[in-house]
Amino acid sequence: MKFAGNVAFISGASKGIGAQIAKQLAKKGIIVLANYSSSDEAANKLQQEIRRDGGECELFKFDVSDFEASKEAIDSIIKQYKKIDYLINNAGITQDNLLMKMSEEEFDKVLNVNLKGAFNIAKHASRWMIKNKFGVIINMSSVIGLMGNAGQSNYAASKAALIGFTKSLAKELGSRNIRVNAVAPGFIETDMTEKLNIIQKKTLVNSVALKRLGTVEDVANLVEFLLSEEASYITGEVINISGGLYI
Repeated sequence: MKFAGNVAFISGASKGIGAQIAKQLAKKGIIVLANYSSSDEAANKLQQEIRRDGGECELFKFDVSDFEASKEAIDSIIKQYKKIDYLINNAGITQDNLLMKMSEEEFDKVLNVNLKGAFNIAKHASRWMIKNKFGVIINMSSVIGLMGNAGQSNYAASKAALIGFTKSLAKELGSRNIRVNAVAPGFIETDMTEKLNIIQKKTLVNSVALKRLGTVEDVANLVEFLLSEEASYITGEVINISGGLYI
């Protein structure tokens, strides 16, 4: 996998799946540009760990749902690095509630970060990918966008919309040597699942064919493959990585 010297922008990279993707790509010689919006401590820890292991990592703190802030960040990256080879739209939030109790703010906030955030970064970054005639974009969807889930209509809507967004971009950008795919993780071991009690976690595991939760490494391995030349004829796809939760 000839990654060395390439530049990857990862949104929502300070924790969980995003952080693992950043670590693995950095170990391949990719220059990692890690976006985050709130946790300075987690972001600094990620940067220190990557640099300690000999990798390159720069931090970019801004809200991806902010169109102008996204443009400024991408412009500054191009000024310094002259290119963005890989874009991983990973930033995402949840504001769970039943529809009858969900506020307009809860709905809008999830769509703004999960969907509009991906639009903002992809719009500004793809311009330079087109100029360089190369790029790979990965949008982090979810099996919830494929199967739905009670109490998550806003989250499901945002992740389902990302799938349509992915397929449309794949058709728009394919002739420019830019591939666009979506990854749809199931239940992954993160800070969120660690807060569940034993009964809740057992219920989750029992719903998965492989009878275990996925790991951040599982997802990062898939992302790494999709960025590689080994996946050079894959675009417009939605790859479900859920251990058989959704079949």
